[in-house]
Amino acid sequence: MCSSGTTSRWSTGPDGRQDDGDESVVEHWTEGEIDKTAFKDARLGQRFGELLKQIGDGMGGSIPFACQDWANTKAAYRFFANERVEEADILGGHFAATRARYDDCTGPILLIQDTTEFSYQRANTSAIGLTKSVNSGRDKDGRWRHHTVCGMLMHSSLAVTVEGLPLGLAAVKFWTRKKFKGTAQLKKKINPTRVPIEKKESVRWLDNLRQSIERLGQPERCIHIGDRESDIYELYCLTQELGAHFLVRACVDRLAGDGGHTIATEMEETSVKGLHFIDVRNDKGETTKAALEIKFKRIAVLPPIGKQKRYPALDLTIIHATERGTPKGRKPIEWKLITDLAVRGRSEAIEKINWYAMRWKIEVFHKILKSGCKAEDSKLRTAERLANLMAVFCILSWRVLWLTMLNRIAPDASPKLALTDTEIALLDQLISGAGHRRCRPGTLAFYLTKLARLGGYLARAGDLPPGNVVIWRGLSRLTDIELGAEIASAGNVGN
Repeated sequence: MCSSGTTSRWSTGPDGRQDDGDESVVEHWTEGEIDKTAFKDARLGQRFGELLKQIGDGMGGSIPFACQDWANTKAAYRFFANERVEEADILGGHFAATRARYDDCTGPILLIQDTTEFSYQRANTSAIGLTKSVNSGRDKDGRWRHHTVCGMLMHSSLAVTVEGLPLGLAAVKFWTRKKFKGTAQLKKKINPTRVPIEKKESVRWLDNLRQSIERLGQPERCIHIGDRESDIYELYCLTQELGAHFLVRACVDRLAGDGGHTIATEMEETSVKGLHFIDVRNDKGETTKAALEIKFKRIAVLPPIGKQKRYPALDLTIIHATERGTPKGRKPIEWKLITDLAVRGRSEAIEKINWYAMRWKIEVFHKILKSGCKAEDSKLRTAERLANLMAVFCILSWRVLWLTMLNRIAPDASPKLALTDTEIALLDQLISGAGHRRCRPGTLAFYLTKLARLGGYLARAGDLPPGNVVIWRGLSRLTDIELGAEIASAGNVGN
């Protein structure tokens, strides 16, 4: 468990009860995510502090909407266009705050990596770059048409506890592709496994892991989590070199044992070690039970043939979770995981499966970026300016996800972990009760449910805990209400 707040510290003892520490509430949550000294000019650090608060209070709106007047809007545009401002400066304070939250935790931490794309409509794509080429159908002569998509890519590493609480970002990389290299044609001439990882775009997985470990420390606690795109042998070797661990969904059927067979061959001969039942929701929202057959085995895994002189063989654990039977209306679940961690029984295999399931948290983080912050609606003209803006949005998106998950993981914590005294008082005036009987008055869940109700959450008896959408809507409304309360208070003072 960990001390998860940015405004106060708390911990949970072995008996599950909360121990409250000294609560020193900051004036605004953004102060804990800013390092003004990271900038090359103190004035830039001051401007960023104001800008993060403005954009956070106007989350989802344009820069003019967040800044409200031309002077502040012009200052924001100048900040994002300033050649002395980089995304590393903007995220420096957040990285440090992530490290502080990491240090307050005990036990393993999941470093979840993934890539997302931001697409933009631009007449001139050269100032931003390209992300991919897509098939846009056939022309009148029946020939396939292709067009390139203007945009940028982001590869991020999100530090998450095994309970699912996001501590923050540990590494972020932004980039664009100026042109395409004809990857499909290249595969016809050369085996991609023979190309050094340093010459591939996939080196980003290794770079982010190195940066994350460097920022967080205690590598033995860090477990890299990645989807099939991160099934990279060089990454496995790097985690061993750094003293960290990995848990990845396998994509490649690698050579195993003496090299005369593959992982799949050994797993076919491995008996089922037990069943694991999970709830699965279909497209209609209906929930059913699925029975997963669990297999696991420790196997000697070999590097690709073209890289066997450079990388050693590794003893790794293979975990297969395959759904029993044929479900209706969806594909059967089939997870093939590979990890350097030991698995000594069914319970440990299920534990690793649950850890991998936490990978969905980074997908939710990306959804908040695009739907909550509306990252793809920006009209900034260059990749550098967009990267600076996306760095700001990353901090805001983490905040929303953190609030949502903190409500579920520590519902009985102090509300001052997430809200100021003023916000708590306003919520008490606006909404008489949380609506849920299971929310104990005065707790974090009690007030975050009130906040979610401002965002459209109904708080009916059978409703699930509030999600990200109603949380960010509620935050936006509360900000407007707080501003109105300040104006009214100032007017009363003046009278």
